[in-house]
Amino acid sequence: MSGPSGASAAGGGWIVDAHLDLAWNALQWNRDLRESVQVLRVREATEAGPGRGRNTVALPELRAGAVRLCFATVLARSSGTVRAHVDFASAEQANAIALGQLAYYRALERGGHVRVLSDRIALDAHVGAADAGDPGEPLGVVLAMEGADPILEPDDLGDWAAAGLRTVGLAHYGPGRCAGGTGTSTGLTDLGRALLPQLDRAGIALDLTHLSDAAFWEAIEAFEGPVHVSHGNCRALVPNQRQLSDDQIRAVAERGGVIGMALDAWMLEPGWVKGHSRRDGVRLERVVDHVDHVCALTQSTAFVGIGSDLDGGFGTEQSPEGLDTIADLARLEDLLTGRGYAPADVARVMHGNWVRCVQEWWSEGTGI
Repeated sequence: MSGPSGASAAGGGWIVDAHLDLAWNALQWNRDLRESVQVLRVREATEAGPGRGRNTVALPELRAGAVRLCFATVLARSSGTVRAHVDFASAEQANAIALGQLAYYRALERGGHVRVLSDRIALDAHVGAADAGDPGEPLGVVLAMEGADPILEPDDLGDWAAAGLRTVGLAHYGPGRCAGGTGTSTGLTDLGRALLPQLDRAGIALDLTHLSDAAFWEAIEAFEGPVHVSHGNCRALVPNQRQLSDDQIRAVAERGGVIGMALDAWMLEPGWVKGHSRRDGVRLERVVDHVDHVCALTQSTAFVGIGSDLDGGFGTEQSPEGLDTIADLARLEDLLTGRGYAPADVARVMHGNWVRCVQEWWSEGTGI
C-alpha cells in the first residue's frame, strides 16, 4: 500500500508510541523509570497484583527500542468507581494528582531524561534528530490527559495548556465527569459539552479513546478541532465496546486523525479474558491484523500508528507472547514488511503518521 502525498515517511527505524502512562507508573505504582525494567522487576518480585514484577516499560528500554517520542499521560479519576492507584474521592483530589504527574515530567526534563514538546518548532527539531538517528537525544513527550476528571472547570483549559497539556480524552473506564467511558452507554455530560469549545480555543486536541458509542458520536460531531484515537483497536476483529467500529474508524480518518494500535491482549484476541486467559498464542502478528483492517477500511496507510498502552495497569501477563519489554515494539517493523508494506508505509505506521498528525495540530511558530 502507498500512503497519500504529504504523509511523513522521512527516516525509518524509530517509533512514536501514542499512549504510555509513565507518570502514573512512577507515582502511583512507585516505579523509578530511570532504572531498567529488570531492576524494577526484581524490586517488585514479592508484590502481589496484576503487572507487579512483570513490567515492560522504563526509560532504558524505550531508548533501546528506538521509541523517540511518546504521548505521556496524566491519569486520575473521580467518577465514583473504586480502583487502587487510579480512583480518588473528589475532583479536587484528582486535580492534585494530575498536577503532580505533570510535575514529574518536568522533573524528568530537568534531569535530561525527557524533552516536553509543546510547539511546532520543538517538535520539528526533535523529529529531525530522530530521523538523523541522534543517540544523545532524550525521549520526546507530548503531554496527554486520559480522562478529563481532573479538569475542575472548562475555563481552566488555558492553565492546562500553559502547563504543556496538548491532548485530552474525556473519559476512561466507567462513568466520567465529562462523558460515559468504556463499559457505559451514556453520552457527554453538561461539563463535557462545555469543555469541547474550550479545548478547541486552548489548542488542545481531542482523544476519542475510551468513549462510549454515544459519547464518541456526540463528541466528534460537536468538536471542531483535531481528533485522534491514541490507543484503540478494531471491533470487527475483537468484538467489544472498547474497540472502534468500522464507522468510527472511517470517521476518525475523515478528520485526518490517527488511530494507535494497542498491545493489550484482550484487545487483540477474541474471547481473551483478563485475569484468566494466558497470553500463549496472542502473537505480535495480531497487531498487524488490526493495522491491515484500518488500512483496508480507509484505503490508505495514513491513519494508523502505535499506541501500545504497555504497563497500563498490566504487564507481560497481558501483553503479546514474545514481548518482554517495550523495546520489542521494533519487531513490528519486520512484521509489517513481511505483510507486504513498502518501506515508506512501514515508516508511516511506526512514526510518520503520528508526526504528521501532531504537526497539523500545531501551527508554525513558537506556540500552538
